[in-house]
Amino acid sequence: MLAADLYRYAGRTGAQAFAKHYLFTPGYKYTVIMRTCGYLKTKPLMAFGLFPIAKWLLLRARYKYGIAIPEYTVIGPGFFINRFGGIYVNGDVVIGRNVNYTHGGMLGQLNRGPRAGNPILGDRVFMASGAKVIGAVMIGNGASIGANAVVTKDVPEDGVVGGVPAKLISTSGSEGYINRQVPDPLINRCKGAFVGPVPWETQV
Repeated sequence: MLAADLYRYAGRTGAQAFAKHYLFTPGYKYTVIMRTCGYLKTKPLMAFGLFPIAKWLLLRARYKYGIAIPEYTVIGPGFFINRFGGIYVNGDVVIGRNVNYTHGGMLGQLNRGPRAGNPILGDRVFMASGAKVIGAVMIGNGASIGANAVVTKDVPEDGVVGGVPAKLISTSGSEGYINRQVPDPLINRCKGAFVGPVPWETQV
């Protein structure tokens, strides 16, 4: 998964690219710590004490970079965080493959009403700066959420929405915004790490 995420930033994988982006790209560094923490949490005895250390590093990165995404959030390969600050994702959100997430964005839970629940994002979704999706809302594959939009209803595949509340503007989708998409062989390697259903596909 980390290799797939790295591909979105560097267009390649490998130790040199990893070191560069882990050291100098806050979004990727947070993703590495988040996914590592989530992995260790599933291991017997919480990886013999390594999980608390990873959790501490995750909390430290949260306050340092202003990114709050829990380690148990279901996120597909190729997750790209553009800039940092004011980023919040509820832990029960589901995010698909090759998704772009920008500073000031929020994927939040709604606690009551017909849309009670959390958002589900498909593949190749682009969230612009300040975009917010609230409640049990389905964002279709290839959708694009405009800057500062507040989404409270489903967005169709390739839909482009904007405004408060967000309305459908066009069906041009996210083409041109989702660069360096993870190649299929690398996606398949990520799928091979799971026994049974792939979590980001079973819910999206």
